[in-house]
Amino acid sequence: MYLQPLKRGNMSRIFDALQRSEAEGSGIDLSTLSGVAELLQCAEREAVSKWNAAARSERPTVPQRAQRAAALGLQAVAPIAPAVDPEAQGELSALDEELDMFSLFQSKQVSLSPESRLVCITDKDSPAAEAFRLLAVRLRQLRRSRSLQKVLITSTVPEEGKSLVSANLACTLALRTEQRVLLLEGDVRRPSLSRIFGLAKNTGICEWLQGDCGLTMSIYHLEGPNLWILPAGNAPSNPLELVQSGRLSALMDKITACFDWIIIDSPPVLPLADTSIWTQFADGILLVTRQGTTQKRRLQRGLDTLEAKKLIGAVLNCSKNPDHSSYYYRTPAVQSASDGSSDHI
Repeated sequence: MYLQPLKRGNMSRIFDALQRSEAEGSGIDLSTLSGVAELLQCAEREAVSKWNAAARSERPTVPQRAQRAAALGLQAVAPIAPAVDPEAQGELSALDEELDMFSLFQSKQVSLSPESRLVCITDKDSPAAEAFRLLAVRLRQLRRSRSLQKVLITSTVPEEGKSLVSANLACTLALRTEQRVLLLEGDVRRPSLSRIFGLAKNTGICEWLQGDCGLTMSIYHLEGPNLWILPAGNAPSNPLELVQSGRLSALMDKITACFDWIIIDSPPVLPLADTSIWTQFADGILLVTRQGTTQKRRLQRGLDTLEAKKLIGAVLNCSKNPDHSSYYYRTPAVQSASDGSSDHI
């Protein structure tokens, strides 16, 4: 709450009036009190200066969500704080942003089928769910030593489980932290995440890239896991050309300014070129392999394709080893798995 001070000069005029009244009654020469008046004026200026400084420090400031709203292209509510005086008007004018732009995203109630295999939600006490919690912990630890906000999940070929790994990891991060997590469906050719969460007919990345809708109509908040998702939407006949458009870079800039974690479900490395487009925006890459399915020669080709400095590790899916540590291998362990007589890992 602001308290309106006496306007500059009011105190001095009151004091002058009191001086004259006292002088007329006592016969005192006013010139002898000029020093007192000057002293009072100095004190008044100092008090006004301190009040202005206090008003500037207490006025509503633009919170971080205003920057995020600007990144999304949203118009925030921006009342102007009243200025103390004309000199301070420019400094005291500020945005008091009251609109939480995350409330503009559509909310979806997640209805998971038993076949969804989102173990972090449907079977929280299972070894698989514990493995995803371990993976999330290791990512948060790795984040302490390097920039790691956008994590790309890919595989060498289809059917190795990268989309399920992406969904479970994103849900785990959202359930275990207070940070905002966005699951991005970058595989616009075969959008598995949309099917898992029941968003197959909703607008998403493709519509945004074509300029058909804004982000508030493309990003959905999933109640329950407290997760946001940007689905693929309806892919055109030329999805690669759409992804290669310059608008994808603008999209990544916008969502990077809004979310704490971005999990990108990318297409497989082989044989498509889509993954190379998504990897340029990623801070780190996790390669999903599947025991009994992933061929070692293809795994090696996939490793050679990815940028080594961004490859932070690999996830071994459908492991037959009950040891939880087998769910997550650092990159050297995966490379060493390419040796041996078997054609599969």
